[in-house]
Amino acid sequence: MSSRKSQSKMTKAEIIENIYNKSGVQQKDIYVVIDEFFQEIKGALREDRVVELRGFGTFEIRTRKGRERARNPKTGEIVPVKTHGVAIFRPGQEIRKMSWDIRTQ
Repeated sequence: MSSRKSQSKMTKAEIIENIYNKSGVQQKDIYVVIDEFFQEIKGALREDRVVELRGFGTFEIRTRKGRERARNPKTGEIVPVKTHGVAIFRPGQEIRKMSWDIRTQ
């Protein structure tokens, strides 16, 4: 098994710190750029646009059909569910290739 932590999370603060260490750009400037980047993605999704980042992946909103009978997993109660949007991420080819064998190392 590799020495890499298989279930560790990377936070936005850690990403900002890593970019700062590699680039020397001030952390507050990196924070602003990353926040604006996320706002652009969210805004495009809100407008029902597909966001394609070549080499990374695609974000989009898909419609999930409603049902009259669904079960609340906490209470077991049967409830109706309206048709609603669901955010989807499809990884690009580079990420698919990179991730193929990660869990088997």
